[in-house]
Amino acid sequence: MAKRQSINFPGFKHQNPIPNASRIGNLLMSSVMSGVDPSTREMPADLATQVTNLFGHIRNCIKAAGGTPDDIVKIEFWMKDPTTGRGALNEEWVKMFPDENARPARHTMALEASHRGQVTCCITAVIG
Repeated sequence: MAKRQSINFPGFKHQNPIPNASRIGNLLMSSVMSGVDPSTREMPADLATQVTNLFGHIRNCIKAAGGTPDDIVKIEFWMKDPTTGRGALNEEWVKMFPDENARPARHTMALEASHRGQVTCCITAVIG
């Protein structure tokens, strides 16, 4: 069995001693990522900026693991308001995955009200 490899990338870091993602063989699973600004580590106030930052983190995560967005099999999102927030999410989604016949699976769930951000996600990918 292949050894587990911790995956980290610039602009995002957890406060706890956990990696941004973990890879065994060609399977990659991320920890939860948020829309924090990669330069300042501050959380933007507006959802659209958080979503843009989040998709940047997704790109950086998959690249750091040796893959591309085409390797992503599923993304799970948590949003404070999944109903009205889908517009901002869908805008970045279509930019990253323009081919409607080759998009990953997606599931969006409600994020707890006490969370400091408005959106988070984790990804699953099969690289190569």
